[in-house]
Formats: sequence, structure tokens, C-alpha cells
Amino acid sequence: MTKISRRGFFKKGVAGAGAIAISPVMIPAPQQTRDLIYRTLGRTGIRLPVVSFGVMRSDNPNLCQAAYDRGMRLFDTANGYLGGKSEVMLGNFFRNYRRDSFIISTKVRTSRDRQGRPDNQATSEKFMEFFNVSMSRLKMDYVDILYVHDVSNPEYLEYKPVIDTVKKLKQEGRIKYIGFSTHSNEPEVINAAADQDVWDVILTQYNYRLAYVPELNAAIRKAASAGIGIVAMKTLAGGFLDRERTKPVNATAALKWVLQNPDVHTTIPGMTAFEQVDMNAGIMEDFTLSEQERSELTASLDDPGLICSGCSHCIADCVKNLPVRDIMRAYMYAYGYGNPAMAKNLLAELGTGENPCDGCDICNVSCFRNFDLKEKIADISRLHSVPSDFLA
Repeated sequence: MTKISRRGFFKKGVAGAGAIAISPVMIPAPQQTRDLIYRTLGRTGIRLPVVSFGVMRSDNPNLCQAAYDRGMRLFDTANGYLGGKSEVMLGNFFRNYRRDSFIISTKVRTSRDRQGRPDNQATSEKFMEFFNVSMSRLKMDYVDILYVHDVSNPEYLEYKPVIDTVKKLKQEGRIKYIGFSTHSNEPEVINAAADQDVWDVILTQYNYRLAYVPELNAAIRKAASAGIGIVAMKTLAGGFLDRERTKPVNATAALKWVLQNPDVHTTIPGMTAFEQVDMNAGIMEDFTLSEQERSELTASLDDPGLICSGCSHCIADCVKNLPVRDIMRAYMYAYGYGNPAMAKNLLAELGTGENPCDGCDICNVSCFRNFDLKEKIADISRLHSVPSDFLA
């Protein structure tokens, strides 16, 4: 594949083939006369507006009501979001709605080692324990999409204790579609999934600041051509360019940029304010990316930003083999999203401890974005010693 630079990608646009011919499943239309833009979620046949609701950082049912009233129909949550309050809120909110009038996706994360491979704690029993907790919170007989959460190694896609479990849940009707989410090593994982017949939907990180956009586009194209629905997350690239949150990413332009790729079927930006619902609802009607917006995004690439671009070049240089990308994701959660509790939970899952760099007097790790990685790792790792109830 011919590689192009990220700046070149802005100029060339996103190439994509035509849609897959399938019979659509219509979600009941919103009660307005607005013309929303729909895409079909792969072989699921579900037609969705191009913007859906990422309910990761909000437990406010009024925001869900506003989003539903504006036409959003897919609401995305996870077992661990807000300590379970996200699922509880959605279960309470939708209890009086017709079950076929909305789509719910949730996620279950199982144990793995630092290379993203399943470890001895990744059992079917543990997966089912988390899944059953999610179902009790949601108060539903089934979820539309269940994601195996945070897959970064293709080995996990063939791990039978988990894969056999989700297949069984689908056969039993407790889930309609099987998916996985991926925050790192996305091209390799998505390419591997496209060669299997297990996966109905993939939820992938996708934004204008990633260092490997051409490779990711090719993988997404392959998966979409195989009939897999593609949902994009982390679309706003951390939301801010600085730790102090004084330089916001142009959220409208960033989300429109994602939707230039026709193989992305819907997006799940997180929303915590009514203004964000209004902005995203407008994009559901028109996601034309102006030259000014394109130029602003291009110019912002010169700023180091908060989100790791995912090049992975730093990992080979780390003598401790730290999961630098994931630690930087925790940094982004804390300073970009303003959610230190989420950052602390991720660090706990990584098991990196309070001082991951202890014993390294000279850091050999370099970053093409000029992140001071040792300083950032030390900064975010302070959360390890902060009691969780201080962060709630």
C-alpha cells in the first residue's frame, strides 16, 4: 500500500467503495421533519444516523432525552463506565420505550497481559459475571451489540473461552450482534477480524491526529467490504490540545473529518452538555467539511496535543516495556476528558503502579510529537495513590 502523510490525507480525502447491498432494518424515525443522514451498519442491516451517543461520561437522562428527540438511536455504554452508573441510567431511561425504538451497545473487558494476550484470569465464567451485571443494570432481555472491550492483539480474536461465550449468548438471543472495541494496534486487529466470520461490528479509535490513518483506512475498508459494521470512537482526539484545557480541538471539524470516510457507519462522540448534543445533531444533517475547517485541523497537527498518535515507535525504546500508549490514554482521560476516575481505573487495569519509571535515570523513549513521556507518565501515575472516592 502506498503511504501518504497525514497532511496529504487531508488534501486527498478519504477513498471508499460503495455500500454493501443488504436489506435494511429501520429504526423508528424521529418525530421531526429534519433530513438526517443515515448509513447502514454492515451486515446487521441497521440503518443509523451518522452520529450516535457515547454515554461514557454522562449519567444524565435529560441529555439522552435531548439526543433521542434529535434523532439519535444508538446509545453506547460499557460495564465499567462511571462505575456502572451509565448502564443503570440507560436502563431506567429506556424502561418505558418500545424495545425496537433504540439500540444499546455495551462492553465487557476481560483480563489480559501487557501484550494484549489473554491471561489465566480471562475465563468464560468471569466474562459472564460481568455481562450478567450489565444486563441487570440495563433491565433488558438483550443488548443489540456486545463488544469484547479493548482488543489490541489478534490472538484475543481467537481466544475460545471468550469467543465461544459470546457466540452462545448470540444463539440464546441475549445479544443480537457480536463486536469488539480497539484502542491500539487497530489496523492489525481489524485486518485479522475481517478474515473471520465471528464479528458483526467493530468499534475503533479513529481521528485526524493518528499517525497511521492510511493503514487504518485500508483495514476499515477491508472489514466494511466483508460486511462488518464500523463505529468510530475517540473522534475528537482528546478534546483539547493542552493539559490546562485552554486550547480546544475544533470538535465540529474533527467529527466531520471522521465522516468523510464512507466506511465509517456511525460515530459515538461523548456528550456531557446540551450544546454538544445540538452541535452533533447539526452534523447529522450536514457534515460537509469546509476548507477553513480542514485548514484548522491541519494547523493543529503542529501542536503536541494530549492524545497519543499511536505510532508505537516508543515502545521498543522502553527498557521496562511499559504500555506507553495506554498510559497516555489515561493521561488523555484525566486532562482531555477531565475524568481522573476513568484514568485511575485504566491505570489499575494496566497494573503499572505508582512509579512505573522507577530506576530509570535516563529515559531512552522518544516521541515524534515531542511528548515528555517520562514527565507525563510520572504525572498521571500519581493517581495510583489517590483514593477512588476522592475522584467520584
